[in-house]
Amino acid sequence: MRYLAILLLAPWLLILGWAYWAYPKNLPRTPGRRIFDFTALLLAAVATVQGAVLGFEGAGKPVAGEFGPASGAIWQQVLPALYGYGACVAVLAVAMIVRRIIFRRGAG
Repeated sequence: MRYLAILLLAPWLLILGWAYWAYPKNLPRTPGRRIFDFTALLLAAVATVQGAVLGFEGAGKPVAGEFGPASGAIWQQVLPALYGYGACVAVLAVAMIVRRIIFRRGAG
């Protein structure tokens, strides 16, 4: 159950990874850029999994409350998805900015 949120979010994360890899078309496609992109996607994947694990552990187990023992159990899946998605997007956003600076046309 620990990685269920990431499995459910995986198709969207794959689309984001593909979009990062394929665009923008106006930057030169050099071997250095491909290595940079691959490294950024690998870091995004690691950050996603780590964020999901931290979110799962941070959610805690729900206690029996006013609405029964299952009250609040949804947060054990929502919080890991939010943390994992946020970590992935943060890494890719920083990588996009750095990639634009390093590989702009005529800079290398």
